[in-house]
Amino acid sequence: MSEVYAARRTRLRERCEAAGSEAALVSGDANVRYLAGGAPAGAALLVGGREDVLLCAEDPYAAGAAGAAGRPAEDLRIVVLPTPEGDPAVAGAERAAAAKVGSLAVEEHHLTVARHRALRSVAPGLRLADLGTAVEQQRIVKDDEEISTLRIAAEIADHALGELLESILVGRTERHLALELERRLIDHGARGPAFPTSVGTGPNSGLVGHPPTDRRVEEGDFLSVCLGADYRGYRSEVARTFVIGTSPADWQIELYEQVFAAQRAGREALAPGAAYREVDRAARLVLEGAGHAERLGPRIGHGVGLEIGEDPRLAPSAMGKLDACVPVTVDPGVHLPGRGGVRIDDTLVVRPEADGGPELLTITTKELLAL
Repeated sequence: MSEVYAARRTRLRERCEAAGSEAALVSGDANVRYLAGGAPAGAALLVGGREDVLLCAEDPYAAGAAGAAGRPAEDLRIVVLPTPEGDPAVAGAERAAAAKVGSLAVEEHHLTVARHRALRSVAPGLRLADLGTAVEQQRIVKDDEEISTLRIAAEIADHALGELLESILVGRTERHLALELERRLIDHGARGPAFPTSVGTGPNSGLVGHPPTDRRVEEGDFLSVCLGADYRGYRSEVARTFVIGTSPADWQIELYEQVFAAQRAGREALAPGAAYREVDRAARLVLEGAGHAERLGPRIGHGVGLEIGEDPRLAPSAMGKLDACVPVTVDPGVHLPGRGGVRIDDTLVVRPEADGGPELLTITTKELLAL
């Protein structure tokens, strides 16, 4: 895999050179991992100058470090700072100055003001430029290995959710169900949850990111669950809504069908060349037509990968168009205050129509089940 990471760094180096920077200092954790293959949290990567160097405050090969964050690519030079209190980004700027680099691109959005000042103080003759979101943009289109890893992360989440649905739910608390789901994720091979698992029952159902409470599941409740698996650093996302213990009420069937139709419209709009905002619009129009315009969130979906909620954003004001091999979520939902709501969320990969259209990674049924 070292050649994969080397190729990614070459692309970044070429982009920096075209913008007039001789080297880049990458400090965002996910960006460092994308370019280096693995690194402890807080590491920094110097790309360019005499060589590419990974700077760490702790040894990436120490017990436990590699398992948590992966191993760095074999062709990288590793520099472990003499004290764990050292700042890898500042050490990277010092190293660039020592290599006679004249201009260094840095990720300003990943640097505090104090840290940026520290970079300037250790290398006053170094011209600092903003790298912006160059690495994040490079990460949007995933290679086959990344998609394969995401596919496994989605399978793990599906397995955990499927097993929960086979258990007795009435009387158990939201918090208990969330903890059980996270345990099942790990049992099936995940490093952990991709994000805090959300479980909402009754009036809490359908809320985005609802933190589980001690409310118990009751018959007739909507139960909404949103979870994801972190597998080798790549993160999936899936959400489903069910009815507990009885046939759904008419209002529950109607609301579910509205959200399901919106989610299907969003999924069907995924195609190479489709504008981000048009995917959002396809799903949003369905729910606006059903009278839920005031209850919709700021976006209908987002990218997934080394982070949850990465680019692209499928939102009304988002600029840009989808490419093939971009994994995204489509996750519309509606919450009716005091009653509950519905959220349906899938992880998919954008594919051209000739290849069968969008590839669905999360396959748990979207039928409105009475559990």
